[in-house]
Parts: sequence; C-alpha cells; structure tokens
Amino acid sequence: MARKQPVVKEEPVVDPTGWMLDNSIAEFILMHTIEIKFMCMVGYCFLGGVKVFSASPPKSSAAYKFINLIFTCTGGGILVPLFLNGLPVPLSNDYYVMAILISYAIHYYFPIIREVYKISPIFQTLIIVMFETNRTFVVTNFVNVAAKTIPATAFGFPVFGPVMCGAVAGCGGAFLPFNKGLDPLFNGVNPPMLTAFIASAFYHIYLSTSLSEGCIGAKDKARCFVAYFFIAVALINSFGLVKKPEPVKTKVN
Repeated sequence: MARKQPVVKEEPVVDPTGWMLDNSIAEFILMHTIEIKFMCMVGYCFLGGVKVFSASPPKSSAAYKFINLIFTCTGGGILVPLFLNGLPVPLSNDYYVMAILISYAIHYYFPIIREVYKISPIFQTLIIVMFETNRTFVVTNFVNVAAKTIPATAFGFPVFGPVMCGAVAGCGGAFLPFNKGLDPLFNGVNPPMLTAFIASAFYHIYLSTSLSEGCIGAKDKARCFVAYFFIAVALINSFGLVKKPEPVKTKVN
C-alpha cells in the first residue's frame, strides 16, 4: 500500500510593515467607511468655503459665491475627468454636492463659525486633517485611474500622464474659473501645487515599478504616506512654522 504523504502546513505570511495599517490613524486616513469619507468631504468643502468667503468682494452675490465654491472644492475633479474622458465629480458624486451645500449653508448663515476657525488652532488642525485626508484620496484615486486609462508609450507604463493628472487633481481649483489663466502661478508654485506634484510622482513611480514588489498592501501604505506628507506640510504652513525669507535690502545711492 502506498504511504500517505504528510500534510505540510503552510506558515502564515508575516507582514513586517503591517503596523502601518494596523492602527486607528490609518483606518481614518484610508476612509473605509462612508461616514468617515463624508465627514472628510465636509471638512474639505468647509476649508474651501473659508477661502471663497474670505476672498469674495463684500457685495458679491450668493450665486457668485456658490459657483466659486463648487470650482474651489471640485476643480481637480472637473479638469482631470475631462482629460480622461470621464464625468466631472460634481455630476458623478452626489456626496460632494451635499458636502458643498452643507459648507455653503454654514458660511452663509453662520459666518461666526468661519471666524472661530481663524482664531482656534484646535479647530484649524481638525479641519486641515480632514481636508488633507480627502485631498489624498482625490490625488491617489486619479493617479490610479489615469495609470489604467493612459496607454504606455516610451516606457513600460505611462509616466508623465498620471503624475500630471494627480498634480492637477490636488490643486485644480486654483485655476477655475478659466478667466484666472496662469495668474495662480504668477508668484510661483504654492504649497498645495508642489505637494500634489511631488506626492503624485512618488506614489505613481513606487506602485508602477519594482519598488513595491513584495510589499503587502503597497497601495494603502503608499496612500498613508501621502496623507502624512500632506498633513505635515499643511500644518507647518498654516501655523507659520517656516521662517519666511527676509526681503533683500538695496542700497540707495
């Protein structure tokens, strides 16, 4: 009689970097639940409302502020889908529309909340974390969509297209409406533009090359690092932790 072969038990795969995802912070950043996702959308649109209502002329109409708020909150979500032959976010995602309506109502009917935001570091930190968490999702999501949509040409995978789509997704609202032209770049590249470009480049190259081979949950871990990068830079810039260069003094003859 043939002997039965011994059953070999496979040892479970141990993820040495699993701690990056096995914590409550990562669970929040990855927004696995619709409740967290919508809360971050509201925070994202609230900060967009702070920019719109603070910069709008005093006599500007409600319609002007509302449309401007839509462009500010979903500018990247309008431009990038047009590049990729898709539907703009305001037309395809009702959650964003509801978040924009909530933000508009808060700023229009309760402007005191906007003033509290400007003087409260705790409130600012909470909104910034939600804003940058949602921006991380927008940037990385459009990089992934562009990487699947754009065909490869010079390399084994599309390189510049997904990076540009991610960069525009993270700061597209600055260029809308189109009558602004290139004015947002007149004084140089601002931090949201620069961080969106850097994060898109590193995220796309990491996931598209051998750098991510063997990494369990590479996409989620890379997304967490992008969120940490966005949040850190935003907090540093918001609270003035960077020393501004002193103006150059010229001698007068």
